[in-house]
Amino acid sequence: MDYHGPKNLVNRFLLRYAGWDKRPVFFDIDQIQPALRVLEREFPAIQAEADALLAERVAMPNYHAVNPPSTEISSTTPGNWKVFMLELLGHKPEANRKRCPKTCAALAQVPGVLQAFFSVLEPGKSIPLHDGPYVGYLRYHLGLRVPKENPPKIVVAGQPYTWQEGKATVFDDSWPHEVINTAKEPRVVLIVDFPRPLPWLPRKLNDFVLWKVTAPTYGKKVADLANSYNGDLF
Repeated sequence: MDYHGPKNLVNRFLLRYAGWDKRPVFFDIDQIQPALRVLEREFPAIQAEADALLAERVAMPNYHAVNPPSTEISSTTPGNWKVFMLELLGHKPEANRKRCPKTCAALAQVPGVLQAFFSVLEPGKSIPLHDGPYVGYLRYHLGLRVPKENPPKIVVAGQPYTWQEGKATVFDDSWPHEVINTAKEPRVVLIVDFPRPLPWLPRKLNDFVLWKVTAPTYGKKVADLANSYNGDLF
């Protein structure tokens, strides 16, 4: 864990309740946030909307184009990591959401969504080892399109997970993780971030950091970039 960012003191405080270096890497969805199961139930509709974006060659920015702090992990390996933002800390890019009404309707059934987006890796695009900047959330992945030959995998704290279409996992993004991808087809995943379950006091602090500090600044900036993006077709 890198503690040198602006949230380092908050991270250290939250880690007391998360379990420090004994905290879990992957989680049981039914125990940690069972409402997320609606996304798997709606998988065919969500997959169809993601497929339509690719088939229509809808313009998608590289991840670092809407989230500049990610430039090092997004741009240092060959290929592109494209994203299609649907929600970020209360900010909802309307043009994107109009293209994915069924996905957004399913997301609306999950309480506390912090961020939701389609993540598209071009063939062969890997993501180098890194860790998430903040301890106060967990990350959900739903496989939408996964190459059958040499399927990509994510390795979190040394534990590998290979995506499967229609299957989901939740992991702690604050652990070091990387994506290894040698496939010859795109990999598409729905990513959803939600607050880490915490006792009352750290939960209140986490809510303050997320909604009072981060949402009006980082959240609005990324949502505005997603709204204004008009780059080349994917």
